[in-house]
Amino acid sequence: MGFKIGKKIRAVIRRDKEVMLTTTKGEHPLVSVSGDGDYITDIEGNRFLDFATFISVYNFGVNSSKEVRNAVKAQIDKLMHAAFTDFYAELPVTFSENLVKMFPKGFGRVFFSNSGSEANEAAIKFSRIFTKKQYILAFYNSFHGRTLGSLSLTSSKLAQREHFGPFNSAIHVPYAYCYRCPFGKEYPSCGIECVDYIRKYPLSKEVSPKEVAAIFMEPIQGEGGYIVPPKEFVKGIREIASDNGFLMVADEVQSGYFRAGKFLALDNFGVEADMYTMAKAAGAGLPIGITVTRKSLGDTPPGAHSNTFGGNLVSVAAANELLNYIQKNKSKLESDAKTKGAYIMKRLNKMKDSYEIIGDVRGMGMMIGVEFVRDRKSKEPAAKERNKIMEECFNNFLVLLPSGVSTIRIIPPITMSMANIEKGMDVIDGSISKINRQLKVG
Repeated sequence: MGFKIGKKIRAVIRRDKEVMLTTTKGEHPLVSVSGDGDYITDIEGNRFLDFATFISVYNFGVNSSKEVRNAVKAQIDKLMHAAFTDFYAELPVTFSENLVKMFPKGFGRVFFSNSGSEANEAAIKFSRIFTKKQYILAFYNSFHGRTLGSLSLTSSKLAQREHFGPFNSAIHVPYAYCYRCPFGKEYPSCGIECVDYIRKYPLSKEVSPKEVAAIFMEPIQGEGGYIVPPKEFVKGIREIASDNGFLMVADEVQSGYFRAGKFLALDNFGVEADMYTMAKAAGAGLPIGITVTRKSLGDTPPGAHSNTFGGNLVSVAAANELLNYIQKNKSKLESDAKTKGAYIMKRLNKMKDSYEIIGDVRGMGMMIGVEFVRDRKSKEPAAKERNKIMEECFNNFLVLLPSGVSTIRIIPPITMSMANIEKGMDVIDGSISKINRQLKVG
């Protein structure tokens, strides 16, 4: 029996629409009340398999582990807020000392905030402080947040930017979206023209490299469509930054914490950034944003940047306990992300052979996207069909999230059992098959 909307669900959604401002809620009537590892339970008692990890937050299981929850409870009984940016506390220092061990040598300055957007806001300001320059380069299809500073870098959807300008001094350049190459080329014969374009045009005709503070880059674009660039592209961006004396900032808000197979997704490309931003999975379900910089960049002047809740003791207690788990299980997490991700990719590529509606399958680790098209030759996005597939999966108790124009992101917990991953992929297969048949009939 498939999912049915009950009275309790209808009541909550009705009340929500009466009192809450519209955000990004989709059509799925998920009214969650609890979670345990691989599953979400809603207000009616329905259990859903989680292939969305509540927007890549529960990388290590829904509602995190008993150990993390116990650490949070213990901290609540002692002190919840210590105004860490104005006073001192040991726990955020301990967490920072352990966290920088996960970064390349030379990293050791940490700033805490409350979200990925705030982590990127801090990175924008730090880039300007450290370099004394103004302009920021960012990529088309990128997503760095919705606050005005981070939004100046974001360019994945018009709805996110419309009516909010003018924006900060940001210049956008093409990302290596090889399935839809903006130059009409094919990889690898393209010679990574998107890197050459940055040198030839914006940096020679629009802005002097001497005025550029940083280039912000998602190692794998998230909201823009789960786009995985070639290694040569990422290395080329690192070279452009180094050659021209500006910083490279890696936005690991969604791709970090083993989502792409390694703690830092950028490590998959053999490149180091000058600054990293993280959030989502870092707090194990509680809000935290983290900005980490190279020690060689120096420090920020007193009062140049701060906040009230950054380094909140309850969030840091969760983050620190999660980090303890990560450091003890690093090899297994890397192995699991690789093995389980390879299984998901294999299943999706097999579906691609069978269903014309699948245009592209791409991913790294357990950060995987499948893009749907109405026609493979024209590559016309199948956005409505994508939504129908997600609805069909939801009606069969599988939670998914969209990405880009017509892509579904597949991001189950890295700790999810293989049996449940197989179960989820079976649901996806059946749902795509059903909508693919409808597309052919239509």
